[in-house]
Amino acid sequence: MNDTKIAICWFRRDLRLDDNAALYNALRSGFEVLPLFIFDTNILNELEDKRDRRVEFIQREVLHIQNELRAIGSDILIKHGNPVEVWKQILAEYNVSAVFVNHDYESYGQKRDTQIAGLLKEQGGEFRTFKDIVVFEKDEIVKDNGSPYTVFTPYCKRWKEKLTPFFYKEYPTTNYFSSFFKVRLSNVPSLQQIGFRQTEVQFPEKIVKDSLIREYNRNRNLPAVNGTSKLSVHLRFGTLSIRKLLAYALTRNDAFVNELIWRDFYHQILFHFPYVEKQAFKSDYNAIEWKNNETHFDLWCKGETGIPLVDAGMRELNATGYMHNRVRMVVASFLTKNLLIDWRWGEAYFAAKLLDFDLAANNGGWQWAAGCGTDAAPYFRIFNPLTQAVRFDPHNVYIREWVPEFDSASYPKPIIDLKKSREECLKVYQKALNRTP
Repeated sequence: MNDTKIAICWFRRDLRLDDNAALYNALRSGFEVLPLFIFDTNILNELEDKRDRRVEFIQREVLHIQNELRAIGSDILIKHGNPVEVWKQILAEYNVSAVFVNHDYESYGQKRDTQIAGLLKEQGGEFRTFKDIVVFEKDEIVKDNGSPYTVFTPYCKRWKEKLTPFFYKEYPTTNYFSSFFKVRLSNVPSLQQIGFRQTEVQFPEKIVKDSLIREYNRNRNLPAVNGTSKLSVHLRFGTLSIRKLLAYALTRNDAFVNELIWRDFYHQILFHFPYVEKQAFKSDYNAIEWKNNETHFDLWCKGETGIPLVDAGMRELNATGYMHNRVRMVVASFLTKNLLIDWRWGEAYFAAKLLDFDLAANNGGWQWAAGCGTDAAPYFRIFNPLTQAVRFDPHNVYIREWVPEFDSASYPKPIIDLKKSREECLKVYQKALNRTP
């Protein structure tokens, strides 16, 4: 064992050296700090597509961190395996006094961290966690009686009332870079070494564009316009600080700030109501008798439903790992309400495909679309994908980009009748919810 007492900063979904809460506290702990990243096989083994773009993104960003650290005489320890077994190896090799991490709000992450904290405690070490990926978390925004908000508007109001510069003040990590452990370690493993393959995907740039933020509320619903920031993948993996982005947006566009508040809202829902990972937030919606037609689901996945806006969205997702937010709502409504397919099927497909997949936001969005979540669209609100296209893609620019054959004889007929499927949906939901027509 190395005799030098050290602290370890374990990076997970916070892949940056600047403005990082856990890293800041580690660097000020009085110990030399060894950065760590684990390619977690519990997660990687669940990914069926070995060309998963997200693994490539993570590998790229970890390599970027390694290059930054080597430039100042340090390095990052890279491991590949089951985190519990990896940590047993680390604790046998290093004299670890404390481990610093940022909070994980998902059930798997919390269980994993509890196990690692137990290992540390057995050896007299300390496991310290910090808030980093959201502005407000857990019980920081609650009602006067201490209960969590389940409707966005009052949550948003309270969030803004509580916000002060303290909550988006940057952590000046660069002031303490001299505290990094001086070491040279192995290179970041290649994608092939961890069982994955390279893709040709172009990841969105980590650039906050002033004009885009200022025009956000005007352009955000138009999928043919470059009107959204596409920064969600950087927020998801922590290559961009939420505090920096909030500070920038506060002086430019309140509508954009509201989108950041939605992130916090869904994370606190997941914290207070962890059962939403598997079940409807509103329990009576668990009684819905889904049709779950596998042929229809397969056509929806491929973007071959005969509904142009739905097909465009699904093809964009399959090709790029991204889908415009307005279109996400349309395709989710179509799957759950027109096709009467369980929202969990769509949620799982998005989880496998989205570059910016985040459990809290993905779950919240799907339950909203299906009518069964917090602050959800009511069961009788069913998007008409044809009128949505007329309203938000009036010249078919977005549709034509992804479904060039949509107005030709080769384009398939719609797999369902929108009017009839809407009527059937209302009957099915009314039966499950004991509502009168």
